[in-house]
Amino acid sequence: MQLERAFLAMILMALVTYIPRVLPIVIFRKEIKSKYIKSFLQYVPFAVLSSLTFPDIFSSTGNLTSAICGTLVALWLSYREKSLVVVAISAIVTVYLTGLFL
Repeated sequence: MQLERAFLAMILMALVTYIPRVLPIVIFRKEIKSKYIKSFLQYVPFAVLSSLTFPDIFSSTGNLTSAICGTLVALWLSYREKSLVVVAISAIVTVYLTGLFL
């Protein structure tokens, strides 16, 4: 009985991950010409990634002050168009130093 339930769960998980990947190919066979839809689709990955990671930023360090300081440094460097490596390392160092002094 357990093996049957595990197999059913695997089939359902495969369908759930397969359908969102195939649906856009089936629905949008022609090139999308609308500028509005194209611009919307360009920002979707950033919005999804931000909504998934932003809440975890404040609970990742165990100290809200160091998390806020690291986030502010990362946002400021991102706004100044620094590379991802510079932004990440600077935020990590800021969190570490803030954690040492607070």
